[in-house]
Amino acid sequence: MSNSYKYIDPDFTYIDPKTGLLRNLQGITDPDVLLFVESGAVTKRLQELYEKPIKIKGIDSLFEIHRYLFQDIYVWAGKKRTVEICKEGKQFFPTSLFDNAFRYIDQLIADFKIIPKENKKLLAEKLAEILDNVNYLHPFREGNGRTQREFLRLLALEKGLTLNLNPPDNENVYELYMKGTIESDLKTLTELIFELIDKNDK
Repeated sequence: MSNSYKYIDPDFTYIDPKTGLLRNLQGITDPDVLLFVESGAVTKRLQELYEKPIKIKGIDSLFEIHRYLFQDIYVWAGKKRTVEICKEGKQFFPTSLFDNAFRYIDQLIADFKIIPKENKKLLAEKLAEILDNVNYLHPFREGNGRTQREFLRLLALEKGLTLNLNPPDNENVYELYMKGTIESDLKTLTELIFELIDKNDK
């Protein structure tokens, strides 16, 4: 819920005009409380996905993950955003072209699935490409980062690989992930992902 994001939402589709906060199922009106409750609820749901992973079939699985993670907080969990978003002057993918993006990302996922699990370099390159496109898509009003990191983790898991792009004990990994996604830097993302899956698979 960064202040550097701007949303074109004149009808207050997501925001309560009285509190300025995202409308939520808990009726929370304090920003600190919402942050705390949302974080706790999502962390719990993430742990459940470690125990019972969602199988990635395509872009629809991204929406399934978002719905699962945010089901306790937002009525629109798992639904594509209907407002435009920009960050630091850069607009994310326009909602009017979502269907084109969905088809493209589905093809990237299909390409990933046929790469042999032994070819970790190529897998890292394709995961970086998928991440870059999903991040630019930014299909949700809130929770894009957490959802796409889990999406990538589950994709890697299907190849028997461990990928955590936000480890609690390594801020450098998260900083590189942020740099790569914000700057659409495929080289940084590929190197980061390859290092993580290679290190964890030895």
